[in-house]
Amino acid sequence: MASWGSSSCLQNYSLTKNPFSETVKFSERTSILTIVAQKKTKKVRKIILKEDISQLGKKGDLLDVKAGFFRNYLLPLGKAQIVTAALIKEMKMEDEKVEAEKQRVKDEAQQLARIFETIGAFKVKRKGGKGKQIFGSVTAQDLVDIIKAQIQRDVDKKIVNLPEIRETGEYIAELKLHPEVTARVRLTVFAN
Repeated sequence: MASWGSSSCLQNYSLTKNPFSETVKFSERTSILTIVAQKKTKKVRKIILKEDISQLGKKGDLLDVKAGFFRNYLLPLGKAQIVTAALIKEMKMEDEKVEAEKQRVKDEAQQLARIFETIGAFKVKRKGGKGKQIFGSVTAQDLVDIIKAQIQRDVDKKIVNLPEIRETGEYIAELKLHPEVTARVRLTVFAN
């Protein structure tokens, strides 16, 4: 057991005749500790959704979600992935491919619209009745059949917007080829 007299601590701080030498010895023996307070970090993860999730986002969205939500729900079900540089690069390439495909489809639709507008009027013959009346009516399917016969293009009848045609005369039908491209086609109805 150490006694008070033999303690090294007490020997260093023993009284001396010069009080300044004591402070010099004291400052030589200590080091300054800096305490830095850190804020509590938010436990948030940057993720990319692999599929649509209601009230969260759509496939391919970059989101910040709580770590527990990601770890306990999204990751085990395979609905999300943590963001990495390689994943972002891959997503950008995929987005560029999708945009290029959308542009190609739009250009194709515009080209088809120009073809429809340069053709002129499609002629439809129906059995005539009294005056300008015709028997039956001209339907979207009739127009699709005429287009296929004349220019060898398949057109879905769902994109055809046709007014009700029950008389002879000229009519204008609209073909919605793309959400941004609509072709106007003239239709001339004749009675036999």
